[in-house]
Amino acid sequence: MRTLLANRIKCVVALLVSSGAATVLHFAWGRDQDRWDYMTGWTLLALMLVLAAFSARKRLSFLSFFSAAAWLQFHLYAGCFAALLFVIHIQFRWPIGWFEVGLTGFYAVVTVSGIVGIFLSRVFAKRMGARGGDVLFEQVPAIRRRLREEAESLAVGSVEKAESGTLADFYARELHDFFSRHRNSWAHLIELRSPLNNLQEKISELERFLDTDELEILKRIDQLVKQKDGLDYQYTLQWALRLWLFVHIPFTWGLLIWSFAHVVLVYGFSGGVGVD
Repeated sequence: MRTLLANRIKCVVALLVSSGAATVLHFAWGRDQDRWDYMTGWTLLALMLVLAAFSARKRLSFLSFFSAAAWLQFHLYAGCFAALLFVIHIQFRWPIGWFEVGLTGFYAVVTVSGIVGIFLSRVFAKRMGARGGDVLFEQVPAIRRRLREEAESLAVGSVEKAESGTLADFYARELHDFFSRHRNSWAHLIELRSPLNNLQEKISELERFLDTDELEILKRIDQLVKQKDGLDYQYTLQWALRLWLFVHIPFTWGLLIWSFAHVVLVYGFSGGVGVD
């Protein structure tokens, strides 16, 4: 734990020092130098290529010269520095012309989605671990179906076992839709447990109308309700993490393509001066 904290402190210090040095250099010398735009531009492009390599590192496990955790830390702090370098490259001004606006828009989406993604991955990982965890996203439909089939079997079986349709009617009215599909996504995202609490209150209220056999069945159904709610919780958080990647990665490659087009336009049509 201390080693992790020490590494983070070193990374933060390195980020602050490099950011401060780049900012001071820009205002003290770079603004009046034509070469400064080229230096910052090429440095930024090289840094973006390195940052994009993080995606390849996650997919190609044989690239093990650095651990995934080390790559992630570098990706985070280098990404923050790249954001500052981009602002320096455009001279701390609002973009002019559709091309600069597009380039800035791509960079803004990539930067903001990256920050959001780091926050979500760290917060959601802790939350998922606290409520079970280790549920593969691809296995969720099969587990949901198993829970539904067991709950339905118990509810239908209670009619014959207890010679009463009270529990079966309750399942059809209150639980059928709950077990049939994914539920309460927004509540799970904001850590709100009132939907589950409301459902369990209804289950508790039903107990006084049941006999001993039905109470045993209801106890098991209540356990299945909790498992289903936990499964929906895991699914919601994993889905949110995947949705973030569907934003961050495509926009990252879009940014790289737009950046290469920027290089071509600068060198090919403006004599290296700049492009609107």
